[in-house]
Amino acid sequence: MTNTVFSISSQNTVSPNDIVLRVEHLKVYYATPLGDVRAVDDVSFDVYQGEILGLVGESGCGKTTTAMAILRLVQPPGRIVDGHIWLDGTDVVSLSERELRRFRWEKISLIPQGAMNSLNPVLRVSEQIRDVIEDHEGRQPRKALKERILELLHMVGLPSRVYDMYPHELSGGMKQRVCIAMAIALNPTLIIADEPTSALDVVVQRVVGETLLRVKEQLGISMILIGHDMGLMAQLADRVAVMYAGHLVEIAPVRQLFKTPQHPYTQLLIEAIPSIKERKPLKLTEGLTHDLRNPPQGCIFQSRCPHVMERCRIHPPSLQEVSPKHRVACYLYEEC
Repeated sequence: MTNTVFSISSQNTVSPNDIVLRVEHLKVYYATPLGDVRAVDDVSFDVYQGEILGLVGESGCGKTTTAMAILRLVQPPGRIVDGHIWLDGTDVVSLSERELRRFRWEKISLIPQGAMNSLNPVLRVSEQIRDVIEDHEGRQPRKALKERILELLHMVGLPSRVYDMYPHELSGGMKQRVCIAMAIALNPTLIIADEPTSALDVVVQRVVGETLLRVKEQLGISMILIGHDMGLMAQLADRVAVMYAGHLVEIAPVRQLFKTPQHPYTQLLIEAIPSIKERKPLKLTEGLTHDLRNPPQGCIFQSRCPHVMERCRIHPPSLQEVSPKHRVACYLYEEC
């Protein structure tokens, strides 16, 4: 994915004046016999109108758990311990199950990582998209509904014949684009794409990536793009938020983040991207993530940080603005 080039002319054109999603002090814990696993621990960020916010970090850092919390799909033994999630002025955490059924698809939708596991294998593509529409809008005239579904398929670059096909008849990239068509069927305010290209080869990744950009441009939808591929984020995201061990450690416009990464963890992630221009040793991050049931007293990255200081072991740093729109949680950039 790193070597694929997309159109990124829309990047850095978003305005912070229109906040679509606001996550404040979100905490999601998983209960275990030996104590709670703090999968997401005091995470706060905003998503603006018409932007793609990339949420990156290594496996297990809390990216998908954050997304599931926003969708209110955290399953037991997981639970939202604290925090607020505001989408278009609605407090998602306070919604009842009945209200959530209307809220999902209409206001927020999900593009899952495993398209084949998400699509019903015994229903045609048209039937699955029809169910989404009619479940929220009631019965529709047959001809008008067919035209609407065909328009959705064309919008994601699929031919009309897909209308009558079953999921097993489609390639991986086509199945993923069917999921995108379902996600935009009701023109929601926000789409969460959970590693939508991770199971695809590089050529198909490009097609799916271009589809996401086209959907964002045509419909003005905001997106949260989850992944661990920094090359993908560089080409698709407007801003990037970096997570580590359940915490947000840095957030910045994409070009600014790649040009001047501030947090040591972000620097290591970018240094790990293979180069097509020169041969260089693979940069590895030393050490292991701490036990999420027993986080350290100070900075959560202290055991793996090459710049750790004594104060890092005492108090956790907070997100501070180091330049316009660029915030980082690190004592290297705080005044003593």
